[in-house]
Parts: sequence; C-alpha cells; structure tokens
Amino acid sequence: MNKLNNKRTILVGLAFLSICSFWQMYDNLVPLILKRTFHMDESLTGMIMAADNILALFLLPLFGALSDKTNTKLGSRTPYIIGGTAGAAILMNLLPILDNSYAAEAAPFKLVSFIIVLGLLLIAMGTYRSPAVALMPDVTPKPLRSKANAIINLMGAVGGVIYLGISAALYPASKTKDASHMDYRPLFIIVSFIMVIAVVVLLLTIREPKLAAENRALEKKHPEWNLAEDDGGGKEKLPLPVKKSLAFLLASIALWFVGYNGVTTWFSTYVAEVMGEGLRGTNICLTVATVGAIVSYIPIGVIASRFGRKRTIMSGVVLLAACFLAGFFLTRNAHTITAVMYVAFALVGLAWAAINVNSLPMVVEMCKGSDVGKFTGYYYTASMTAQVVTPVLAGTLMKHISYQVLFPYAAFFVAMSFVTMCFVRHGDSKAEVKTGLDAFEDMDD
Repeated sequence: MNKLNNKRTILVGLAFLSICSFWQMYDNLVPLILKRTFHMDESLTGMIMAADNILALFLLPLFGALSDKTNTKLGSRTPYIIGGTAGAAILMNLLPILDNSYAAEAAPFKLVSFIIVLGLLLIAMGTYRSPAVALMPDVTPKPLRSKANAIINLMGAVGGVIYLGISAALYPASKTKDASHMDYRPLFIIVSFIMVIAVVVLLLTIREPKLAAENRALEKKHPEWNLAEDDGGGKEKLPLPVKKSLAFLLASIALWFVGYNGVTTWFSTYVAEVMGEGLRGTNICLTVATVGAIVSYIPIGVIASRFGRKRTIMSGVVLLAACFLAGFFLTRNAHTITAVMYVAFALVGLAWAAINVNSLPMVVEMCKGSDVGKFTGYYYTASMTAQVVTPVLAGTLMKHISYQVLFPYAAFFVAMSFVTMCFVRHGDSKAEVKTGLDAFEDMDD
C-alpha cells in the first residue's frame, strides 16, 4: 500500500507557503517600486530583479549542502528555516519605509540604503530556501514524492493566493490608477506575519529528526529505489547514463523557467504599459493562474504516479507554450482583461502544476537521502540561472523591440525545454514498484 501522510505533508508545506507568499509579493511590487519610485528603466530594473537569482546561484547550493551536514536537536533543515525567516521578516519591513521616504524627498543615500536592505533580504531568503524544500524529501519515501510535492506546491500556491487576494483588496484599480505613489507598508507587514506564523506552526507540529530517521531507515530497506552507486569508499556516484539524464533535466528546468519567470517578473509592468490596467487587473490574472494550479496539484500528483513524471511534465510543457503563444494574441490589441484571458491563465496554472510537481522529485530521485539538500541545490542552480538571465534579457528585448515580445519570448523557451526533456531517461516515478510498499504504513502515523 503506497499511503502518504497528507496531514504531515501539509504541515511540512508551511515552510514553502511562507517562501511563496514572499516571492509573490517581491515579483509583484519590487519592479513597480524600482520603476515608479526610483525611476529606473526596464534594463536596470531587470538587472536588480535578477540579483536575487545571482545570489541564489551561490546561496542555494551552499546552504542545501550545509544543511545536509548539519546535525542539531532541531534537525538538519529547521535551524536554517528559523534563522532565515526571522531575518527576512525584519528586513522586508524596512523596504516600504525607504520607498516612502524617497518618494517624499529623493536622496541618493536613500536609494543606496534601499539596495543594501534589498540585498540583505535576498541573502536571508537564500539561506533557508533549499533546506525548507529539502525537508519534504527528507521525510517522504521516493515513490511518494510526486504526490507529496503536489501538496507542497499546493501550499506554496495558497501562500501566493493569500497575498494576491489581500493586495487586490487593499489596492484596487480605483486607488492605484492615478496615484503618483503608493504606500505598500500594509502588504509588507501582513506578508511578514504570514511567514512567521507559518513557520511557528511548522516548528510546533513537525519533529524533523524523528521523521527523517524513520525515512532513512525505510530507504535502506529498499535499495531498488536508489540510482546512485557506492564507489567503494562510502561515497555515492552517479552512473554515466544517470548523469546525462540529470544534465538534460537541469537544462529543461532552466529553459522553462526562462519562459515562465520572464512572464511573472514583467507581467505587472506589461499589463500597465500594453493594456493600461492597474495592479488589480494583474493580480486577478495571476490569482486565476494560481487557482488553476491549486485545483490541479493533487490530480497531477496522481496522474504522474500512474503515467510517469516525464510524460506529465512534457504534456505540461506543450500546454504552457501554447498558452503563452495565445497570450500574445489575446493581449496585443486589448485594453482590459477579458474572460478568455482568465481561461488562458487558468490553463497556465494547470500546465505549471504538471511541470512543477514532478521536476524536483525527478532530480532528487537520482540521489540517496544523505544528498537531498545538495541535489535540491542542483535544482535551484538550474532554475536560478534561468532567472538571472530572463529578467534582464526579457526587459532589454521589451525596451528595444516592444513590450509585446514578452509572450512569444516565453513560448519559445518553454518549447525548447520539450526538446531537452526528450533525452531524460531517469528519475521517473517508481510508484509502480510493489515490493515493500506496505512498509509505508509504518510511516503513516
């Protein structure tokens, strides 16, 4: 019986809810602040928006690997989750204060202070993202990780929807349309409280050391789940075919993030410039996409268990590319958000769910439990490399060609990821393996 402890997985997902609520706000507000308060052009805004991803290239693999080697009474991942959340909650509330101060009276040192605080905030977030994500594989057997990751992503989507709902209520178009400057302090305060409360509940309900030890013991009983080989010295190494699959999978991850993150980074500015819509119109579209993902996560996890992770991902890639191409035609001459656009964004959510639920489990399927943090770091290295490039590249193309290049740009890179996924041969779901699955019952308490 392959039974997943849903309640425990939901509680583990609170860390991801905390992270996603922050990044939804960051992608939504920071480009607007940089452009409207500090009057930066698209290329410079894109460079600053790429800074978090540049830092992540170093921080996420580093802290993922460090957490693999950390051993405390709280566990390997929990100390990083506590420290990172606390630092981020304090620093993020300094940003709107500096934003408001600069808007009232511009001064170079205020801009410098904003950039410094933003950098420190990104470092704080970078210290715990990999450990937080690695917590799920730590406590979940390999064959069940697509289903578990569906729940984790569902929790992340809930965090995003909470932010989008609050921001849409606090900042409707009637309030933002003609305003020269907006005070975003309420949003930053609310999101920081969401982050802290989510992590406190996680700490009170999840005993990481006990659960991780149980999962390691179960994994030792089932060596057929492991693709890595012992080199004779107690260290793991991947066979060459698995290394090739990992390389193509990481390339695929980078490509679809180039397309997807290009849209999420620039969509609020795109809607304002091309369609004349305010923040409310942007947030409704993104909310529809997120809701589309939410209702898809659990079915996608089940589908992947039956038909395989790779097939599910490739179906999602085709749908996502088609939706972005449709986005170009739907928005090029439109002046308001239409019902058809809502349908397209709902399908974007479905497509992204199919991709996102299965990609991380495919990566960590290729390692043993002792390297989950390191392989989670590989996943984020690929995705963050893409997100370093795409804000600058997309912003520059939009500046020198047209804002309307955004959706064709995204569709092209997502389509390219279909090609690289064709060469991935390992990391697919092993849920069909029957031997020993009854042992999962032992973990469901």
